[in-house]
Amino acid sequence: MEAVIDRPKWKTLLAFAIIYFVWGSTFLAIRVGVHEVPPFLFAAMRFTVAGLVLFGWMIAKGERLPNGRQWGSVVLIASVIFVCDYGLLFWAEQTVPSGIAAVMLATIPAFMALAEIIFLRTQKLTVRLALALLIGIGGVGVLMSHSLDLGGAAIETKGAVALIIGSLSWAVASVLSRVLPLPESKVMSSGAQMLTGGLLLAVVAAVAGEFRNFHPVAVSRGAWFALAYLIVAGSIIGYTAYVWLIHHESPTKVGTYAYVNPVVAVVLGYFLGGETLGLRTVVGTVCVLVSVVVITTAKKAVVVR
Repeated sequence: MEAVIDRPKWKTLLAFAIIYFVWGSTFLAIRVGVHEVPPFLFAAMRFTVAGLVLFGWMIAKGERLPNGRQWGSVVLIASVIFVCDYGLLFWAEQTVPSGIAAVMLATIPAFMALAEIIFLRTQKLTVRLALALLIGIGGVGVLMSHSLDLGGAAIETKGAVALIIGSLSWAVASVLSRVLPLPESKVMSSGAQMLTGGLLLAVVAAVAGEFRNFHPVAVSRGAWFALAYLIVAGSIIGYTAYVWLIHHESPTKVGTYAYVNPVVAVVLGYFLGGETLGLRTVVGTVCVLVSVVVITTAKKAVVVR
């Protein structure tokens, strides 16, 4: 009989705490940073440094570098995830509260479900899934509506559209990652994507003229701390904990971060960021989270071909 490896429970609890609370807190850290540093440049600094650390770590461990075809896939996926999704998130948080931004990005599982139905054709649109999607759309509508009298201001339209495009981009990247050739090592693949994404964001920042408006000496210690927190805790430690959990726990359990992160972000935004927590925010958040829970816990009706 094979010996059963008894993992210390504290390691599992710590890893979950990191992806729950650290990832949930990154939305507030982003908001702090983009109020002083141009958004695409701020994102570029975060992911270039974090990508260098992860990529360098894998090289030091002797991992094989991506080949030519894999680098092509890395560049494409990095463009979609880091430039479109993260770039738009950082840009949107100039006007959208961090908690609301987290709730809007919680719609990613809904877009992923739609991608599986429409593009991959690996799932059927069941009644339960359709209702979950409608509830999620309703939640986004509540957050964006200027006509509903629920107290609190609706999301600024440009920021809301940017976040929806960002969520859709992540879903598209998830589809691409299943069909494109990528390095076998998840950490090498992610490090290469993160580094490439950071460099692409730097190009976007340059084109947008953000370097001209950036004066490092004028940036407060709080913003620099937010950047360091995003690099070390959010990207390096957070991703390491995520990869460890993926190898030791079921995907369903690990996937619970998708509906814990928005709650953490909303609470931190209220208590630490001075963001409002009115009826509009509560109703919209509940609708989106119900949608996410139903989608991520439903058994897939797989299409047989």
